[in-house]
Amino acid sequence: MPELPEVETVRRGLQPVLEGARIVRVEARRPDLRFPLPERFAERLDSRTVTALGRRAKYLTMHVEDGPVLICHLGMTGSFRIEDGAETATPGSFHYERSKDSAHDHVIFDVVSATQARHRIVFNDPRRFGFMLFSETPPDEHPMLAGLGVEPTGNALDADLLATLFRNRKAPLKAALLDQRMIAGLGNIYVCEALWRAGLSPLRAAGTIAVPGRKAAAQREKLAASIRAVIADAIAAGGSSLRDYMHTDGSLGYFQHSFAVYDREGEPCPTPGCNGHVERIVQSGRSTFYCRACQK
Repeated sequence: MPELPEVETVRRGLQPVLEGARIVRVEARRPDLRFPLPERFAERLDSRTVTALGRRAKYLTMHVEDGPVLICHLGMTGSFRIEDGAETATPGSFHYERSKDSAHDHVIFDVVSATQARHRIVFNDPRRFGFMLFSETPPDEHPMLAGLGVEPTGNALDADLLATLFRNRKAPLKAALLDQRMIAGLGNIYVCEALWRAGLSPLRAAGTIAVPGRKAAAQREKLAASIRAVIADAIAAGGSSLRDYMHTDGSLGYFQHSFAVYDREGEPCPTPGCNGHVERIVQSGRSTFYCRACQK
């Protein structure tokens, strides 16, 4: 499932073409994705101007003038591509060929950009785990987004907030970090990487870093900084692009080449001076990668 950095990379790829563009035609080639498409889906978007393209956690939000907000989730295999006449955007260094089977091109937006250039935005999803829904109110009030916690990309995520969120929590630290009601958009990959950077074990109780004292305060500070940094680094690198994920220009991200522990079972721990090795354990059905020698 694409994580926050992948979704943010898609948003940034679509933004120059979509923001300020007029939607001249919407074609829905099937009535549903993971969920049924909203009633009058194409009709309610046709001839509208896109005023903003946003992201909340792992969801894309498209705001249109005098219309509903479109909430989109990529699912496991969903991707957008931008077509400009006979051309598509130039693939990047890590090229991954898109599905060319038109049976998987489920929703198509024909738009005229703010510079009067014509583009076609195609949503392709072979497994159809993605979805598109309307929100008639501000998107944060939609049931899909209403319960989400703080974003991990800004200064709101700090040591004081972690103390408040994790106080008296007995759940493992990794499970607490994956709880979308507290921190929105953190996924398995980046939690493993952030915990390694912070030198904290995924197995320790979350509440142990929320107790009074300098040691716990320092741990909270380092964890908050590590989360923000690993997300920022992954966005800068274009995400991890595991399996089916691709950018809007067909290129793959390369943050996976910078993984310290994720998917590196048995390899030496990259922490300077550490003689440990990366281990893989299973927590709540998910793989956790960490070094027990330096993550306490």
